[in-house]
Amino acid sequence: MVEITLNGSPRSVEPSTSIHTLVESLSMPERRLAVELNGTVVRKADWPETLLKPDDRVEIVHFVGGG
Repeated sequence: MVEITLNGSPRSVEPSTSIHTLVESLSMPERRLAVELNGTVVRKADWPETLLKPDDRVEIVHFVGGG
C-alpha cells in the first residue's frame, strides 16, 4: 500500500494508483473538481497518467454552483 494525505487526512491506496482512479473511487463528479498534488494543480487531462507516490499530498476541491 502507498500512504498519501488526502484533504489533510491519511489514506492508503494501491501502488500505481492514478489521480483519475482515486477520484473514481471517491464517486465524485469529475467535471466539477480541481485536484492539487503537492501544491500544484493537475490538469484533468493529466489525471490518468499522474501516479500517486508515498507521502504525496492531494487536495480535491469540489465546485458548487449557486447564487
